[in-house]
Amino acid sequence: MAIERDNPGDLARRAAERRGRRPNPRPDTDQWRRESYCLPRPLARAKARELFERYPKAAYMTEIEFWSEREDGQIEFVVRRLPSAD
Repeated sequence: MAIERDNPGDLARRAAERRGRRPNPRPDTDQWRRESYCLPRPLARAKARELFERYPKAAYMTEIEFWSEREDGQIEFVVRRLPSAD
């Protein structure tokens, strides 16, 4: 008994169709402003401090949404905030 396997094109098409039926996780009405950075560790810390001073958490709900250390030692991070007090 042979097992029928889909080719990669069929799998990609089905995945795209499923994605189209799901609600968008970040619709156009998303109010968050996101900024991405990739800097050496000391500069990344300085940049994060600068952003938290410019956009305090109490007024803008500023936070580091994601961060990781890359193989080359740089820190990649995303800061998100609300533009409520702009």
